[in-house]
Amino acid sequence: MWPNGPPSLDDAPGQPGTLEIILSRQAEKHAREAGYDPLSFWEQKIVWGDLDSFRHLNNVRYVRFIESGRMKYFSELAKGLSAETAKNMPEGKGKSIILKKIGVNFKRPVVYPDTLLVSHRPHSLEPTRFHLSTSLYSYSQQAEVASSDSICVWYDYDTLKKCEAPADIGALLQERTTLCAEAHQQRSR
Repeated sequence: MWPNGPPSLDDAPGQPGTLEIILSRQAEKHAREAGYDPLSFWEQKIVWGDLDSFRHLNNVRYVRFIESGRMKYFSELAKGLSAETAKNMPEGKGKSIILKKIGVNFKRPVVYPDTLLVSHRPHSLEPTRFHLSTSLYSYSQQAEVASSDSICVWYDYDTLKKCEAPADIGALLQERTTLCAEAHQQRSR
């Protein structure tokens, strides 16, 4: 069927990777216009093993991709904090986040080959928790293929109890939330 293997976004005519760069920029533009935080952008390539017996992306993979994107986002946010906090957050030490709830809205099937842009937008901040909206955007389909809303809780991993957001990360998350909301409002006009 394919003498040189299946077609790939990396096999664009001209320079290798040209099409993927164009599609990546389009996906990022879509995410920014929808108010998602550029610090959260996570590209996830779809590999054959991600598919289920129906030859589309297995539903469990979406949650894993959202998780990877969430961890990347908080690693990026942690760069603006003390070195100790930045190190402890992803290791489950001190005060960090824990996932309380996640829901996924599947909009379109994803097949191989493809790349998804996973983007996050924090909102509804409270002293002990916040919501995180997520978009999964397909480069091949040039459309959002799934969305998610999660509730993240501030958690003290040393005492194993819910806690209030540490002041520094709480302020940083509030700043990012405000920036995302303002960007979305400006583009909605």
